[in-house]
Amino acid sequence: MTHVGIARPSTPTGVYFVADHAVCGDRGLVDATRAAVAAGVGTVQVRDKTGSAARQLELVTAVARAVGDRALVIVDDRIDVFLAARASGAPVHGVHIGQDDLPAPLARRLIGTEAVLGLSAQTSAQFAAVERLPAGCVDYLGVGAVRETATKPDHPPALGVDGIGELAASTALPCVAIGGIRASDLPALRRAGAVGAAVASAIGSAEDPRRAARSLVAAWGE
Repeated sequence: MTHVGIARPSTPTGVYFVADHAVCGDRGLVDATRAAVAAGVGTVQVRDKTGSAARQLELVTAVARAVGDRALVIVDDRIDVFLAARASGAPVHGVHIGQDDLPAPLARRLIGTEAVLGLSAQTSAQFAAVERLPAGCVDYLGVGAVRETATKPDHPPALGVDGIGELAASTALPCVAIGGIRASDLPALRRAGAVGAAVASAIGSAEDPRRAARSLVAAWGE
């Protein structure tokens, strides 16, 4: 299944903002996203674990129309919301799924070959399973948690920077680190092999999201 007229965008690199509704709220989510992208963040994932499909579509569409011309806009979990946003003309670029969501090959068939597909993977067994997927099925892996994080209490045991590096070295796919990341972690994560670092509260809960994002982008570049 393909969709005509949509060029496949690049995969995430650098600082990746998880715009979580639980952290930012409705209006704050879009405002924080604008601030983050203005500060140099290149990827935004819209995450709302509890909202209705209608609310998620509204948030995704608002974010995409605010920053989709300057950053990748990724929808967390909800392939239906991604497809609906794209059908409405919003510049959305892909979906990020977890281990308990639709199988990656089916997700790829649904979103088409042009969209970005990210997959969470945290263990060596999950990485081995990724290696058995068809070529081109998944574009990047979200790997973590680096340390304990309140925004996702059901995450597996923290891996630390060394654990992220070991997993990243086991695959040719780009790996984006996530989970309790601080600005001081970014140079070490980059040296360990991560192509990006995803944060939620570090930007979404900041008093000045733009300043916080700018600090993270600068730390990643060190």
